Amino acid sequence: MPPAPIDRAPPPAAWHGRRGELLVALQFVLFFAFALMPRWNPWLTPDLLAATTAPRLVILAACALVALAFGGLGSRALRSYITPLPYPVDHSQLVTSGVYAIVRHPLYSALLFAALGWICYTLSLSHLALLVVAFLFFDYKAGKEEGWLIERHPEYQAYAARVKKFVPSIY
Repeated sequence: MPPAPIDRAPPPAAWHGRRGELLVALQFVLFFAFALMPRWNPWLTPDLLAATTAPRLVILAACALVALAFGGLGSRALRSYITPLPYPVDHSQLVTSGVYAIVRHPLYSALLFAALGWICYTLSLSHLALLVVAFLFFDYKAGKEEGWLIERHPEYQAYAARVKKFVPSIY
């Protein structure tokens, strides 16, 4: 007797949508808020900016390289499984190699590292506050995604136990 087919129906509707549609909308709101937010730092002076130009540029370049690597390699590894929604596509396979052996969510990491680079370059406290909000948002979104991935791929739980979520060896 063949095994019973696996039900791949999306979860019941919740505040974030059946497949996380509202989470994607909120992600776009965060992106545009970050891009349009004015830089603010009441302690920033022209002398401080001038004295810290070189280290700020080095940090910006390093964060940009990490963001490009995580984003590019993460997108390439997912290929046809990539979706803006946190709910996995029906034909998904669990990817745990390449950049996914370093962090579980390299696409979210890429956005966070890019934002961190900009903040370190501009020394903007308003952007820093929004980065904290974005980190909490992506942590929540990744948690929802991981719940769905565990349902689809039970081996995800062991993978999550050995690979950090956003920052290699840290978190």
